[in-house]
Amino acid sequence: MIMKHIDGNERTKLSLYALSTCIWCKMTKKLLNDLGLGYDYVDIDNLDGEEKEKALEDLKRWNPKCSFPSLIINDEKCIVGYDEKKIKETIGL
Repeated sequence: MIMKHIDGNERTKLSLYALSTCIWCKMTKKLLNDLGLGYDYVDIDNLDGEEKEKALEDLKRWNPKCSFPSLIINDEKCIVGYDEKKIKETIGL
């Protein structure tokens, strides 16, 4: 699966599963950008075929409902939905 990388502070490994049309996904990206954090993301609705299936498979390990946004932190914890306080707390900000 091809994730795009946004440069920033790499203090924490962040992987975001998102939809390009989702307002909450856009707000999560904006929050990460505003915090100056580096992260990887994929807009699943922009994928096709096997790539899309693989991305959804990966996401299901963390969030069986496949809802968006899903932010994976340090390959340990998944925050589903936009929750600024929880994201900041989990990252240690």
